Amino acid sequence: MFHGGIHLIATHLRQLYWIPRLKVVINARLRRCIVCLRYGAETAFQRMADLPTARVNQCRSFEEAGLNYAGPFPIKASRHRGNYSYKGYFAIFVCMATKAVHLEAISSYDTKSFLAAFRRFISRRGPCRHLYSDRGTNFVGADAELRRLHRQEAGFYKSICAQLRDKHNTTWHFNPPSSPHFGGLWESGVKSVKYHLKRMVGDDLFTFEEFSTLLAQIEAILNSRPLTPLSDTFEPDAVLTPAHPLIGESSVVIAEPPITGKKLSSLERWQRVTQITQAFWERWCNEYLHSLQKRNKWLNVTKNLCVGDIVLIKDEVLPCARWPLARVTEVHPGGDGLVRTVTVKTAKGAYKRPIVKLVKLVEHEEV
Repeated sequence: MFHGGIHLIATHLRQLYWIPRLKVVINARLRRCIVCLRYGAETAFQRMADLPTARVNQCRSFEEAGLNYAGPFPIKASRHRGNYSYKGYFAIFVCMATKAVHLEAISSYDTKSFLAAFRRFISRRGPCRHLYSDRGTNFVGADAELRRLHRQEAGFYKSICAQLRDKHNTTWHFNPPSSPHFGGLWESGVKSVKYHLKRMVGDDLFTFEEFSTLLAQIEAILNSRPLTPLSDTFEPDAVLTPAHPLIGESSVVIAEPPITGKKLSSLERWQRVTQITQAFWERWCNEYLHSLQKRNKWLNVTKNLCVGDIVLIKDEVLPCARWPLARVTEVHPGGDGLVRTVTVKTAKGAYKRPIVKLVKLVEHEEV
Protein backbone atom coordinates (compact mmCIF):
# COMPACT_ATOMS: atom_id res chain seq x y z
CA MET A 1 0.00 0.00 0.00
CA PHE A 2 3.00 2.33 -0.54
CA HIS A 3 3.49 2.97 3.21
CA GLY A 4 -0.06 4.25 3.50
CA GLY A 5 -0.35 4.04 7.26
CA ILE A 6 -2.16 1.89 9.80
CA HIS A 7 -5.76 2.55 8.74
CA LEU A 8 -5.20 2.07 5.00
CA ILE A 9 -3.27 -1.19 5.49
CA ALA A 10 -5.84 -2.49 7.99
CA THR A 11 -8.72 -1.73 5.59
CA HIS A 12 -6.99 -3.64 2.79
CA LEU A 13 -6.13 -6.68 4.92
CA ARG A 14 -9.60 -7.05 6.47
CA GLN A 15 -11.08 -7.53 3.04
CA LEU A 16 -9.13 -10.82 2.82
CA TYR A 17 -8.16 -11.90 6.36
CA TRP A 18 -9.24 -11.62 9.97
CA ILE A 19 -6.18 -10.98 12.16
CA PRO A 20 -6.61 -10.51 15.94
CA ARG A 21 -5.27 -7.20 17.23
CA LEU A 22 -4.56 -6.16 13.65
CA LYS A 23 -3.70 -2.51 14.34
CA VAL A 24 -1.22 -3.49 17.06
CA VAL A 25 0.49 -5.92 14.67
CA ILE A 26 0.63 -3.34 11.86
CA ASN A 27 1.92 -0.65 14.22
CA ALA A 28 4.69 -2.94 15.48
CA ARG A 29 5.67 -3.67 11.89
CA LEU A 30 5.67 -0.02 10.85
CA ARG A 31 7.97 0.83 13.76
CA ARG A 32 10.65 -1.25 12.02
CA CYS A 33 10.06 0.27 8.58
CA ILE A 34 12.91 2.67 7.83
CA VAL A 35 10.99 4.44 5.05
CA CYS A 36 8.03 5.22 7.30
CA LEU A 37 10.33 6.36 10.07
CA ARG A 38 12.21 8.70 7.75
CA TYR A 39 9.12 10.44 6.39
CA GLY A 40 7.36 10.57 9.76
CA ALA A 41 10.50 11.67 11.57
CA GLU A 42 10.20 13.60 14.83
CA THR A 43 13.39 14.90 16.38
CA ALA A 44 14.22 14.04 19.96
CA PHE A 45 13.91 16.49 22.83
CA GLN A 46 14.57 16.56 26.54
CA ARG A 47 13.22 18.73 29.34
CA MET A 48 14.69 22.23 29.22
CA ALA A 49 17.79 22.42 31.40
CA ASP A 50 18.10 24.61 34.47
CA LEU A 51 19.62 28.03 34.08
CA PRO A 52 23.43 27.98 34.04
CA THR A 53 25.30 29.34 37.03
CA ALA A 54 26.45 32.39 35.08
CA ARG A 55 22.83 33.56 34.67
CA VAL A 56 21.86 33.51 38.35
CA ASN A 57 25.00 34.60 40.24
CA GLN A 58 25.97 38.18 40.98
CA CYS A 59 29.16 39.27 39.25
CA ARG A 60 30.75 42.29 37.64
CA SER A 61 29.20 43.23 34.31
CA PHE A 62 30.69 41.27 31.40
CA GLU A 63 32.77 39.09 33.71
CA GLU A 64 30.87 36.22 32.10
CA ALA A 65 29.67 37.03 28.60
CA GLY A 66 28.14 35.45 25.51
CA LEU A 67 29.47 36.24 22.06
CA ASN A 68 28.14 36.18 18.52
CA TYR A 69 28.84 37.64 15.08
CA ALA A 70 26.33 39.23 12.70
CA GLY A 71 26.52 40.52 9.15
CA PRO A 72 27.66 41.17 6.55
CA PHE A 73 26.74 44.83 6.08
CA PRO A 74 28.04 46.98 3.21
CA ILE A 75 30.65 49.53 4.37
CA LYS A 76 32.00 52.38 2.23
CA ALA A 77 35.76 52.63 1.94
CA SER A 78 35.59 56.43 2.32
CA ARG A 79 33.15 59.32 2.12
CA HIS A 80 34.30 60.34 -1.36
CA ARG A 81 32.13 59.62 -4.39
CA GLY A 82 32.87 56.53 -6.45
CA ASN A 83 34.65 54.50 -3.77
CA TYR A 84 33.99 50.80 -3.50
CA SER A 85 32.33 49.10 -0.57
CA TYR A 86 33.31 46.01 1.41
CA LYS A 87 31.65 43.65 3.87
CA GLY A 88 31.54 44.72 7.49
CA TYR A 89 30.36 42.86 10.59
CA PHE A 90 29.73 43.48 14.24
CA ALA A 91 30.46 41.35 17.31
CA ILE A 92 27.98 41.41 20.18
CA PHE A 93 29.03 40.65 23.76
CA VAL A 94 26.12 39.99 26.13
CA CYS A 95 26.55 39.95 29.92
CA MET A 96 25.18 36.66 31.22
CA ALA A 97 23.90 38.18 34.49
CA THR A 98 22.50 41.59 33.48
CA LYS A 99 21.86 41.14 29.71
CA ALA A 100 23.87 44.30 29.01
CA VAL A 101 25.29 44.38 25.47
CA HIS A 102 28.56 45.63 24.02
CA LEU A 103 28.88 46.09 20.24
CA GLU A 104 32.12 46.16 18.27
CA ALA A 105 32.33 46.96 14.56
CA ILE A 106 34.65 44.57 12.69
CA SER A 107 35.97 44.96 9.16
CA SER A 108 36.72 41.30 8.46
CA TYR A 109 35.59 37.82 9.41
CA ASP A 110 39.03 36.46 10.29
CA THR A 111 40.66 35.61 13.60
CA LYS A 112 42.96 38.65 13.77
CA SER A 113 40.08 41.09 13.39
CA PHE A 114 38.17 39.37 16.14
CA LEU A 115 41.19 39.37 18.48
CA ALA A 116 41.51 43.13 17.96
CA ALA A 117 37.80 43.57 18.80
CA PHE A 118 38.19 41.34 21.87
CA ARG A 119 41.11 43.46 23.10
CA ARG A 120 39.00 46.61 22.70
CA PHE A 121 36.18 44.92 24.61
CA ILE A 122 38.25 43.90 27.67
CA SER A 123 40.04 47.27 27.66
CA ARG A 124 36.72 49.08 28.17
CA ARG A 125 34.68 46.49 30.08
CA GLY A 126 37.37 44.73 32.09
CA PRO A 127 38.65 41.15 31.93
CA CYS A 128 36.20 38.48 30.84
CA ARG A 129 36.61 35.32 32.92
CA HIS A 130 34.26 33.08 30.94
CA LEU A 131 33.23 33.55 27.33
CA TYR A 132 30.47 31.51 25.66
CA SER A 133 29.92 31.21 21.91
CA ASP A 134 29.15 28.82 19.08
CA ARG A 135 31.83 27.03 17.11
CA GLY A 136 32.48 29.67 14.48
CA THR A 137 35.81 29.15 12.73
CA ASN A 138 37.00 32.62 13.73
CA PHE A 139 36.13 31.95 17.39
CA VAL A 140 37.93 28.61 17.42
CA GLY A 141 40.93 30.27 15.79
CA ALA A 142 40.92 33.09 18.35
CA ASP A 143 40.79 30.58 21.19
CA ALA A 144 43.75 28.68 19.73
CA GLU A 145 45.70 31.94 19.33
CA LEU A 146 45.10 32.93 22.97
CA ARG A 147 46.16 29.48 24.13
CA ARG A 148 49.31 29.74 22.03
CA LEU A 149 50.15 33.10 23.60
CA HIS A 150 49.58 31.65 27.07
CA ARG A 151 52.04 28.82 26.33
CA GLN A 152 54.69 31.18 24.95
CA GLU A 153 57.71 31.11 27.25
CA ALA A 154 60.40 33.17 25.53
CA GLY A 155 61.19 36.78 24.72
CA PHE A 156 58.79 39.66 25.05
CA TYR A 157 55.66 37.51 25.39
CA LYS A 158 56.77 35.94 28.66
CA SER A 159 55.79 38.86 30.90
CA ILE A 160 52.65 39.61 28.88
CA CYS A 161 51.45 36.01 29.06
CA ALA A 162 52.08 35.96 32.80
CA GLN A 163 49.74 38.95 33.13
CA LEU A 164 47.18 37.26 30.88
CA ARG A 165 47.22 34.14 33.02
CA ASP A 166 47.04 36.06 36.29
CA LYS A 167 44.62 38.86 35.39
CA HIS A 168 42.99 38.38 31.97
CA ASN A 169 42.85 34.62 31.50
CA THR A 170 39.62 33.86 29.66
CA THR A 171 38.04 30.42 29.67
CA TRP A 172 36.21 29.85 26.38
CA HIS A 173 33.13 27.63 26.34
CA PHE A 174 31.88 26.40 22.95
CA ASN A 175 28.37 25.15 22.30
CA PRO A 176 27.88 21.87 20.42
CA PRO A 177 27.79 22.22 16.62
CA SER A 178 24.44 22.95 14.94
CA SER A 179 22.79 24.04 18.19
CA PRO A 180 21.93 27.76 18.07
CA HIS A 181 19.28 27.26 20.79
CA PHE A 182 22.12 26.71 23.29
CA GLY A 183 22.96 30.41 22.83
CA GLY A 184 19.51 31.95 22.88
CA LEU A 185 20.70 34.88 25.02
CA TRP A 186 23.08 36.30 22.41
CA GLU A 187 20.97 35.15 19.46
CA SER A 188 18.12 37.31 20.75
CA GLY A 189 20.63 40.13 21.20
CA VAL A 190 21.57 39.93 17.53
CA LYS A 191 17.88 40.04 16.61
CA SER A 192 17.39 43.18 18.71
CA VAL A 193 20.40 44.93 17.14
CA LYS A 194 19.26 44.08 13.60
CA TYR A 195 15.78 45.37 14.44
CA HIS A 196 17.17 48.88 14.96
CA LEU A 197 20.01 48.63 12.44
CA LYS A 198 17.88 47.70 9.45
CA ARG A 199 15.42 50.49 10.15
CA MET A 200 18.18 53.08 10.44
CA VAL A 201 20.46 51.90 7.64
CA GLY A 202 18.00 50.83 4.96
CA ASP A 203 19.76 51.01 1.59
CA ASP A 204 22.29 53.64 2.70
CA LEU A 205 26.03 53.02 2.83
CA PHE A 206 28.05 54.12 5.85
CA THR A 207 31.74 54.45 6.42
CA PHE A 208 33.36 52.38 9.15
CA GLU A 209 33.39 55.40 11.47
CA GLU A 210 29.71 56.10 10.88
CA PHE A 211 28.86 52.41 11.32
CA SER A 212 30.74 52.31 14.66
CA THR A 213 28.89 55.41 15.87
CA LEU A 214 25.55 53.91 14.91
CA LEU A 215 26.37 50.70 16.79
CA ALA A 216 27.32 52.71 19.90
CA GLN A 217 23.94 54.47 19.82
CA ILE A 218 22.10 51.16 19.39
CA GLU A 219 24.12 49.76 22.30
CA ALA A 220 22.92 52.62 24.51
CA ILE A 221 19.30 51.99 23.47
CA LEU A 222 19.47 48.26 24.20
CA ASN A 223 21.14 48.85 27.56
CA SER A 224 18.25 51.14 28.46
CA ARG A 225 15.52 48.57 27.84
CA PRO A 226 13.70 47.40 30.99
CA LEU A 227 14.53 43.98 32.41
CA THR A 228 11.14 43.59 34.08
CA PRO A 229 7.60 44.60 33.06
CA LEU A 230 6.80 48.27 33.59
CA SER A 231 4.24 49.27 36.19
CA ASP A 232 1.25 51.47 35.39
CA THR A 233 2.36 54.18 37.80
CA PHE A 234 4.81 56.93 36.80
CA GLU A 235 7.99 56.09 38.69
CA PRO A 236 11.07 57.01 36.61
CA ASP A 237 13.50 55.54 39.15
CA ALA A 238 11.64 52.20 39.29
CA VAL A 239 12.82 51.01 35.87
CA LEU A 240 15.55 48.35 36.15
CA THR A 241 17.83 48.38 33.07
CA PRO A 242 21.14 46.70 32.13
CA ALA A 243 22.82 50.12 32.15
CA HIS A 244 22.40 50.58 35.90
CA PRO A 245 25.44 48.48 36.94
CA LEU A 246 27.48 50.13 34.16
CA ILE A 247 26.84 53.86 34.69
CA GLY A 248 24.30 53.97 37.54
CA GLU A 249 21.36 55.03 35.38
CA SER A 250 19.73 54.37 32.03
CA SER A 251 21.90 55.11 28.99
CA VAL A 252 19.15 57.14 27.32
CA VAL A 253 17.83 59.73 29.79
CA ILE A 254 16.44 63.26 29.61
CA ALA A 255 19.05 65.88 30.50
CA GLU A 256 18.54 67.36 33.96
CA PRO A 257 19.89 70.61 35.44
CA PRO A 258 23.05 70.25 37.56
CA ILE A 259 22.70 69.94 41.31
CA THR A 260 24.12 73.11 42.87
CA GLY A 261 22.53 73.06 46.30
CA LYS A 262 24.94 70.62 47.96
CA LYS A 263 28.56 69.75 47.46
CA LEU A 264 29.39 66.08 47.95
CA SER A 265 32.74 65.05 49.31
CA SER A 266 34.84 62.37 47.59
CA LEU A 267 33.89 59.82 50.22
CA GLU A 268 30.18 60.56 49.81
CA ARG A 269 30.44 60.25 46.04
CA TRP A 270 32.06 56.82 46.21
CA GLN A 271 29.53 55.71 48.80
CA ARG A 272 26.81 56.85 46.40
CA VAL A 273 28.30 54.71 43.62
CA THR A 274 28.49 51.72 45.94
CA GLN A 275 24.92 52.32 47.06
CA ILE A 276 23.69 52.39 43.44
CA THR A 277 25.48 49.12 42.67
CA GLN A 278 24.15 47.38 45.76
CA ALA A 279 20.64 48.63 45.08
CA PHE A 280 20.80 47.25 41.53
CA TRP A 281 21.79 43.75 42.63
CA GLU A 282 19.16 43.75 45.37
CA ARG A 283 16.45 44.62 42.84
CA TRP A 284 18.02 42.20 40.34
CA CYS A 285 17.48 39.36 42.82
CA ASN A 286 13.98 40.43 43.90
CA GLU A 287 12.46 41.51 40.57
CA TYR A 288 14.36 39.96 37.65
CA LEU A 289 15.92 36.67 38.77
CA HIS A 290 12.66 34.85 39.53
CA SER A 291 11.32 35.70 36.05
CA LEU A 292 14.01 33.48 34.48
CA GLN A 293 12.65 30.29 36.04
CA LYS A 294 9.80 29.80 33.58
CA ARG A 295 10.28 27.12 30.90
CA ASN A 296 8.52 27.98 27.64
CA LYS A 297 8.90 24.57 25.98
CA TRP A 298 10.41 21.10 26.49
CA LEU A 299 8.57 20.71 29.80
CA ASN A 300 8.56 16.90 30.12
CA VAL A 301 11.35 14.43 30.78
CA THR A 302 11.83 11.87 28.00
CA LYS A 303 13.93 8.74 27.78
CA ASN A 304 17.60 9.52 27.27
CA LEU A 305 19.41 8.42 24.13
CA CYS A 306 21.80 5.57 24.91
CA VAL A 307 25.04 4.32 23.43
CA GLY A 308 24.22 2.07 20.48
CA ASP A 309 20.95 3.74 19.46
CA ILE A 310 20.44 4.16 15.71
CA VAL A 311 19.45 7.71 14.72
CA LEU A 312 18.97 9.95 11.69
CA ILE A 313 20.88 13.24 11.57
CA LYS A 314 18.50 16.02 10.52
CA ASP A 315 19.79 18.18 7.70
CA GLU A 316 17.73 21.20 6.62
CA VAL A 317 19.33 21.15 3.16
CA LEU A 318 18.59 17.52 2.29
CA PRO A 319 15.18 15.80 2.05
CA CYS A 320 14.43 13.46 4.92
CA ALA A 321 14.91 10.39 2.70
CA ARG A 322 18.58 11.33 2.39
CA TRP A 323 19.32 12.12 6.04
CA PRO A 324 22.40 10.07 7.05
CA LEU A 325 22.16 7.16 9.44
CA ALA A 326 24.34 7.19 12.54
CA ARG A 327 24.97 5.28 15.74
CA VAL A 328 25.27 6.92 19.16
CA THR A 329 28.78 6.23 20.48
CA GLU A 330 28.88 8.56 23.50
CA VAL A 331 26.40 10.53 25.59
CA HIS A 332 27.05 13.80 27.44
CA PRO A 333 24.55 14.16 30.31
CA GLY A 334 23.99 17.54 31.96
CA GLY A 335 24.12 18.36 35.62
CA ASP A 336 20.60 16.95 36.11
CA GLY A 337 21.50 13.62 34.46
CA LEU A 338 19.48 14.30 31.30
CA VAL A 339 21.18 13.83 27.92
CA ARG A 340 20.89 16.76 25.51
CA THR A 341 24.08 16.25 23.49
CA VAL A 342 25.57 13.04 22.09
CA THR A 343 28.44 11.93 19.90
CA VAL A 344 27.34 10.00 16.82
CA LYS A 345 29.33 7.99 14.28
CA THR A 346 28.44 7.96 10.59
CA ALA A 347 30.09 6.50 7.54
CA LYS A 348 32.10 9.74 7.21
CA GLY A 349 33.26 10.14 10.82
CA ALA A 350 32.21 11.01 14.36
CA TYR A 351 30.37 14.23 15.26
CA LYS A 352 28.97 15.90 18.37
CA ARG A 353 25.32 16.87 17.89
CA PRO A 354 22.38 18.05 20.04
CA ILE A 355 19.48 15.62 20.33
CA VAL A 356 17.09 18.13 18.70
CA LYS A 357 18.93 17.40 15.44
CA LEU A 358 18.49 13.60 15.78
CA VAL A 359 15.61 11.25 15.01
CA LYS A 360 15.68 8.00 16.97
CA LEU A 361 15.07 4.90 14.83
CA VAL A 362 16.11 1.74 16.65
CA GLU A 363 17.28 1.16 20.20
CA HIS A 364 20.55 -0.63 20.67
CA GLU A 365 18.83 -3.71 22.15
CA GLU A 366 17.13 -4.36 18.80
CA VAL A 367 20.23 -3.94 16.62
